[in-house]
Amino acid sequence: MSSIKIFVEGGGETNADGRGELRVAFDTLIGAQKEAARKKRMKWDTVFCGGRSETADEFAKALKRKDADFVVLVVDAEDEVTSATPSHPTPAERVKHLETRDGWTEQLKEATPEHVHLMTRCMEAWVVADEEKLEEFYGKDFKKNALPKRKVLDEEPKTSLYAAVEKATKATKKGSYGKVKHASALLKMVRPGKVAERCVSFQQLTQWLDAAIGGA
Repeated sequence: MSSIKIFVEGGGETNADGRGELRVAFDTLIGAQKEAARKKRMKWDTVFCGGRSETADEFAKALKRKDADFVVLVVDAEDEVTSATPSHPTPAERVKHLETRDGWTEQLKEATPEHVHLMTRCMEAWVVADEEKLEEFYGKDFKKNALPKRKVLDEEPKTSLYAAVEKATKATKKGSYGKVKHASALLKMVRPGKVAERCVSFQQLTQWLDAAIGGA
């Protein structure tokens, strides 16, 4: 039996409930891939580790223990990724970005580059990609026109993305967007196809999972 274990940044360092909610939401977003793995009787485990460094450390430990056939890392890019093809970094370029930015040479030395993935500059880009579902979630007084207009959200700077989401949501009854308050619910709602259209990072992750599961 083949197995996949995915280590994902997020959920808070001490909030076990928050990590559990995000795990369910993340698995919902990549539900097609998880279902494909289930049909092939592959063991699937998604782990939200809280902080960024903790996620990389747990990923490295799992590699050494050989926890699964496919041990996968998914973290925010945080900053622009240097790439020969803007917004379409290769696996080697993704690894290089994390080694250079975060100093994770030791954590990634045993990693297969194709197993290292980035969530654009921050996870919120995946949520913003489906404007219709955001509007449905926040309801009256949601300002959709405030959201980023660029076609490829991987290129949106982190600060401007957060500012846009704040402006779009602050007048709603649910109040301004908050990762703890709203991220899990939104990840369950947004449509994977919409996310893939505007976030190359998500497209790369799901396409790689499709190929890995299909070839297992």
